[in-house]
Amino acid sequence: MKKRAVLLTVLFALVVTLASVSAVFWEVYKLNKQHYISHIFAKHLIITQIYRQHKEDLTSQIMLEANLAVYKFVLEKDETRQETIIKNSKVLKAKDFKHVNASVKMTPKGFITQKVTTDLTVKMLEFNKKIYFYFTSPTRQVMILDEELKPYKYYSLAYSYLIIIFIISISFALILVRLRPLIRLRKKIARYGDGDMNISFATNSSDEIALISNELESTRMKINNILESRTLFLRNIMHELKTPIAKGTIATQMLDSQKQRDRFTSIFGRLEALVVEFALIEEVTSIGDKSEFCEYRMIDIIDGAIDMAMIDNTSICIEVDSSYKIDANYRLYTTAIKNMIDNGIKYSTDAKVKIWLNEENELCFDSLGECIAHPLQYYIEPFTKENPSKNSFGLGLYLVDSILKAHDKVLAHEYENGVNRFIFA
Repeated sequence: MKKRAVLLTVLFALVVTLASVSAVFWEVYKLNKQHYISHIFAKHLIITQIYRQHKEDLTSQIMLEANLAVYKFVLEKDETRQETIIKNSKVLKAKDFKHVNASVKMTPKGFITQKVTTDLTVKMLEFNKKIYFYFTSPTRQVMILDEELKPYKYYSLAYSYLIIIFIISISFALILVRLRPLIRLRKKIARYGDGDMNISFATNSSDEIALISNELESTRMKINNILESRTLFLRNIMHELKTPIAKGTIATQMLDSQKQRDRFTSIFGRLEALVVEFALIEEVTSIGDKSEFCEYRMIDIIDGAIDMAMIDNTSICIEVDSSYKIDANYRLYTTAIKNMIDNGIKYSTDAKVKIWLNEENELCFDSLGECIAHPLQYYIEPFTKENPSKNSFGLGLYLVDSILKAHDKVLAHEYENGVNRFIFA
């Protein structure tokens, strides 16, 4: 989910925008329709006036129809059709009001004006794309068709809505197209992080993403040059060191004093061991990918580490399932286990190490002794050690930690019941 945060944000913005525009147009549609209905409903006043004039003057129905025809109103006289319309039509608007009918009447006291108030209901109906006005009173019902009026049409609003939706969709599509180089750039960066040092970030475009890509390409070339220079320097200096060490070892054997021979042999031996460890560190840090990793049985790697350490099997207790396998660089992983064995035997009180797998299939190294005096982070720094008098360069745990990181693991430590436990987690 996090890897596609930008894409999901853009899509979310698109959905929100479309929903907002749709909601606005829906409200505009309802408002326009209501305004249209209210506007045309005012025509009932004309019809009411004509109908009331007809009642007061007692004119014929032909005269009523003629007066209605002036405004293109048609009297619906078919009662069956009226019932059909009433039953199947859609009521657009209805209104109740009092209809006052005033007349002059002669009485013994003289002429008086008599007002008769009756309840009147007006409904505007839509049926078969036609508009009808239906008047009901206690004495009569009248239905009149307005030939001029048509139901509300939303076509122009719908066209506007579709055009805006189309423009918004095209805009977001263009945004996604412009983001595609960013997706490709992310994949290239991931490949570079996995060790493909020859991947190119260069591009011929001129937008902001292209500027970032070209800057990354420039940075990649600088990093590659630094790494090549570093590797060349380390390999050359180790090569140059081996020759004088070998000559010094040979010259040592020519000394007359056994004490001097032993002293210089120890010095040149330590120098040679230091060069070997530097070579291993250079190899670990220069691992570009995992193409050299293969599947091995853990028990075989442990046996190789024991042979490399050249120690008695009685100092090692192994409780590892022979069927358990891992993907690893055999030489490096063997070196890491060998260093842990050496470290455990060197600092334990009984010169023994137990190697076993916990429930998470993590390789554990147990040795009796006091808890380490400093946090583990202190010991995985180069050239640090618990006891300076020990015959060590302080690179053992640093090398182990570097090898484990190359295998996507970390070195952990815990102390329980007098046991120091180092874990390949």
